[in-house]
Amino acid sequence: MVAGEVSGDLLASLLIQGLRERWPQAQGHGIGGPRMSALGFDAWWPHERLAVRGYVEVLRHYRGIVAIRAQLQERLLAAPPEVFIGVDAPDFNLALEAQLKSAGIPTVHFVCPSIWAWRPERIEKIRRSVDHMLCLFPFEPELLERAGIDATYVGHPLASTIAMHPDRHAARAQLGLDQDRPVVALLPGSRRSEIEHMTPRFIRAAQRMQQRQPHLQFVLPAVPGLMGAIESMVRDLGGLPGLQIVAGQSHAVLAACDVTLIASGTATLEAALFKRPMVIAYHMNWLSWQIMKRQKLQPWVGLPNILCQDFAVPEFLQEDCTPEALAQATLAWLTRPDRVDALQARFEQLHLSLQRDTAQLSTHALEKVLAA
Repeated sequence: MVAGEVSGDLLASLLIQGLRERWPQAQGHGIGGPRMSALGFDAWWPHERLAVRGYVEVLRHYRGIVAIRAQLQERLLAAPPEVFIGVDAPDFNLALEAQLKSAGIPTVHFVCPSIWAWRPERIEKIRRSVDHMLCLFPFEPELLERAGIDATYVGHPLASTIAMHPDRHAARAQLGLDQDRPVVALLPGSRRSEIEHMTPRFIRAAQRMQQRQPHLQFVLPAVPGLMGAIESMVRDLGGLPGLQIVAGQSHAVLAACDVTLIASGTATLEAALFKRPMVIAYHMNWLSWQIMKRQKLQPWVGLPNILCQDFAVPEFLQEDCTPEALAQATLAWLTRPDRVDALQARFEQLHLSLQRDTAQLSTHALEKVLAA
């Protein structure tokens, strides 16, 4: 298995649990994170080595990433596994899967690349690389099967692990937050490049919010390895009284908050499953943005909006991602309880549509691949 970032580590760990129930003696190795390792996965490289987003950012790390892929490919071809499962990270995994598939190793990819939103030409690469695709969203298998790619809708594992009605009171108690004061969650991302681009904007936005509403509480869940960098940024920006930076615990933070200012990515879907109003933001290297916006197929980039096919929540991208705009949009949610109620009803329907027994459905799909 290869999982290339925090969200992939979570998805892969949920899949491993199901595989172990079906095949108790199964052994896994490759690239993964701490959740996978806790389940006995042998991570030859940590997933942080692949957690890079943006064309320019990838170029900076290109040689190291390619070297890891070449070494991994050599090891897998020398001792072929029964099956290879690439978890997300399509730019890394699809090229590796193509080589393994051509050598007769069955390949499964977990999380369909968003060909319905970006770079539709990747479907040809998927066809060459993947024996079976495990899809998180219900509309994806038909799209793939039209292109001759076997696929199974397995639901989104997070929809089964996140409660339909999260306990805000318990989450605030866990984090030591005041039960009676509004909580704003700041989620600037999990990659170092995201932290560098998003954290200053989020802190400046939070400073503006605090000036207008001094009673606000702010909480920021950080990848443990990046906590020091974030704390340094906050100090350099003049501080933010009332900000609590916590190691991990993003789910507790989302359960506790009234609204979240959040970087575009998997975390936005998690926020939707927690039924929390949000403001989605993203900023990246200028050249990366110029390339990406030309390949955009839909008017939305946030997963909740893509799945709702509507601007259910506001998005602020690149030059529009200013501290003032983010502050105004985030505070607006706190003054419109009727708007929040309507959004939560939409997110409940979204949650229900994604609830499936992901581990069992994935295991059944793998059985078919292995029997082929």
